[in-house]
Amino acid sequence: MSNTTSPIRVVVWGENRHEQEQPEIAEIYPDGMHNTIREGIEENLGSAASVTTVTLDDPEHGLTDEVLRNTDVLVWWGHAAHGEVSDEVVDRVHRHVLAGMGLLVLHSGHWSKIFGKLMGTSCTLRWRSEQDRELVWTVDPTHPITQGVPHPFIIPQQEMYGEFFDVPAPDELIFLSTFSGGEVFRSGMTYKRGFGKIFFFSPGDQDYPVYHQKEVRRVIANGVEWAVTVRPERTDPELLRYETEDFYNGHGYQGAMAN
Repeated sequence: MSNTTSPIRVVVWGENRHEQEQPEIAEIYPDGMHNTIREGIEENLGSAASVTTVTLDDPEHGLTDEVLRNTDVLVWWGHAAHGEVSDEVVDRVHRHVLAGMGLLVLHSGHWSKIFGKLMGTSCTLRWRSEQDRELVWTVDPTHPITQGVPHPFIIPQQEMYGEFFDVPAPDELIFLSTFSGGEVFRSGMTYKRGFGKIFFFSPGDQDYPVYHQKEVRRVIANGVEWAVTVRPERTDPELLRYETEDFYNGHGYQGAMAN
């Protein structure tokens, strides 16, 4: 069970392929996007979070059962190698989310196997890959994820994501983005699956220095804090036959009427 008085145990999962294969991206993220994301969380949460990183090419993608049992929030960034993620690992992450592990899905993670499994839809969207300008508008200023975030804030270099975005209606719509072509996109949304809380946040294309931007780093850190939940001791449903007499006899309805 998580101890909310201890530092939030965060694992940032990164595909880490673009940085290895494309020099122009390595120049933007010399230590990898996963480490830049980690630095942003540490910058905002300080000692309140203990952040580690794992990557696609680690054994079991770095997501062993032991690692996931000791993770309060998993942050996921992937883009070009979704198909290389093991179905066994996806099933493992899925079980842990249902059991109460928080999950932040960033940018192209909308097409990750784990997000698709949790959403149950195609998770497709419209995009335009040339450089654009994104305005991120706060839809719910009372939400914890929006605290300390300007309204709106500007991302000067970004890929366009636009509607229609084929995901279920979110539990909460937090941010809405607009682009220079007039497109709109639901760029920050929350879901709950089982005991786990999920935050999808779209800004963060690999071709641009988005994860160096202070506003984006603040949103991700806020999302990490929001996604923490205390995992229950038992999360699998106990399916037992329940007789009417179990309620009426003893401390149930008749007992209440007698008093």
